[in-house]
Amino acid sequence: MHSPSLWQALHQRRYLRSGWPWRCALYFLTSVPLGAALLACLLVLALAGSLLTVVLVGVPLLLTLVLAGLPVAHVERRRLRLIDPAVPLTDAHQDPPRTGPAAWLRTRLQERSTWRELGYALLFGCLLWPLEAAVIGTVLGVSGGLISTPLIMATAGGGEEARVIKLWLVHSYPAAFAVALAGLLLLPLLAYPLGLLAVGRAQLTRLLLDVSPHQDDVRVKELSRSRMRLVSAFEAERRRIERDLHDGAQQRLVSLSMRLGLARLDAREEPLAGLLAQAHGEAQAALVELRELIQGIHPRVLTDRGLAAAIEDIADRSPVPVDLDLDLPHRFLEAVESAVYFAVCEGLANVAKHSQATRATVEARVEAGQLVVRVVDNGVGGADEADGTGLEGVADRISVLGGHLLVSSPSGGPTVFRLLVPCTPAPDRRLDAPPAR
Repeated sequence: MHSPSLWQALHQRRYLRSGWPWRCALYFLTSVPLGAALLACLLVLALAGSLLTVVLVGVPLLLTLVLAGLPVAHVERRRLRLIDPAVPLTDAHQDPPRTGPAAWLRTRLQERSTWRELGYALLFGCLLWPLEAAVIGTVLGVSGGLISTPLIMATAGGGEEARVIKLWLVHSYPAAFAVALAGLLLLPLLAYPLGLLAVGRAQLTRLLLDVSPHQDDVRVKELSRSRMRLVSAFEAERRRIERDLHDGAQQRLVSLSMRLGLARLDAREEPLAGLLAQAHGEAQAALVELRELIQGIHPRVLTDRGLAAAIEDIADRSPVPVDLDLDLPHRFLEAVESAVYFAVCEGLANVAKHSQATRATVEARVEAGQLVVRVVDNGVGGADEADGTGLEGVADRISVLGGHLLVSSPSGGPTVFRLLVPCTPAPDRRLDAPPAR
């Protein structure tokens, strides 16, 4: 069972005996030093950046100020678990389309969540933490002042009198202990408004930092499911076309080629022999083209033996020598294998056409629930995902599976073509499965 939320705990009798009051107090206590440090950093960045802008030194400082909400939001998501652990806030930032600080910065500045987090940082540093300091100071100051009255009388008052929270005087120890008892009784009562304020604070944090409401999550999940269904249907149609061509048209062409060959043996006179030889050659050429077409639609080796064997087949047919480092201990979903296969095909095709490379490397392994594939060459670099439709199509196809394509290709090389695809094993698909019929 899930533990009750703070709002539910406030309605239960055992609230005072639970750890919730202490968690609320700890939350507000940690807000004070964090908020004070944040305010100091914001002021320093804003003032120094504004004064030094004329010499361009202040531009990085102002840029740092804009991005200050990122670490603040990261800390606040973790700190929110003290008072609202039921549904943790997730980081809404996306991975940049390619590696490098420029791509990361461009992505962050274009995201709505970056600016929401900056707004939260400004609100927290300028307004929220002083209010929270006043709240926790009042709770601890009033209760602590009342409870410590006997100690104050014994130390500062010489045993004769003590001032209670600077409001009135007590002149005897019985009165001082009565005041301390009142402070002990008041402390549990103050725990309820402290909890209510913590509930409101948690809702405010979620409102500002949670950029993916529940309804949007439902729509996104349904859209992802529909896209996956379309991908699965598309892969099934590709396999059907490949099977029909392999078992139908290809077999007919093989039969035709054999009959033409036999006819050539029987017909030794011209011009019939020449015409049969020409027809036999055209049938052979059509058969080769059909086999290449079938291979391009959906390779049989991918269906029969899996992704590792299919990548080995690509490497064998590549005009550029390819080194392989594959560690794929199991089969994956058909959509994942097919998308990664054609992505590697595109990567090696670009190596052969554009990179002027003399050698390439393909690495594939499973890391932290992701299929990670790298295609690296020693070419001249300069590849750009936006220049052609090939890499853009690969990125679109991988994104349907929740994956990412990262391309790093500085001028002079090397070019690194990296795929990250979430994957789960397909237990019904074995690496040693017999060839499909």
